[in-house]
Amino acid sequence: MEWEPEALQELEKVPSHVRIMAKMAIEMSLGKKGNTIVTLADVREAEAQFRALMKKDEKTTRIAVVRCDIVSEVCPGVACFNAFNKRKVHFSDYRKDTEIIGFFTCGGCPGRRIFRLVDNLLKHNVDVIHLSSCMLMEKSYSKCPHLEDIKKMITRKGVKVVEGTHH
Repeated sequence: MEWEPEALQELEKVPSHVRIMAKMAIEMSLGKKGNTIVTLADVREAEAQFRALMKKDEKTTRIAVVRCDIVSEVCPGVACFNAFNKRKVHFSDYRKDTEIIGFFTCGGCPGRRIFRLVDNLLKHNVDVIHLSSCMLMEKSYSKCPHLEDIKKMITRKGVKVVEGTHH
């Protein structure tokens, strides 16, 4: 099969360890269509199809936020949600398709609801639980005296813990 020079240049951008397979796949696909010349548009179309296939395999990350029961009486959680929606501070590494599937309080000291709520969140495929900033701060509110126990309860269930939301 003949390749236009621009198409070959574009193919050079493919990592060397898969370039031969990519070339064969493009040629086979075009051969089935009866084409004999590979164009730049053909290579870009193949790349787009490959990226679409790879994206389907990426799992959406599902997160939840646990916050202090006492602080929840005065805090509606707006700063946590703003940080998530803008992917700032402790949410900066998440992709756009990341979802918040839970936002709950600890249930009061010593974190009495955590165990049951994490079990429930596991049914909904939670990947990460953030400990809200109010549990960690030592100025505006008291730092959670049960923080280490709460982290252990969550990690024992096999869920990753991230300390912080918007601070």
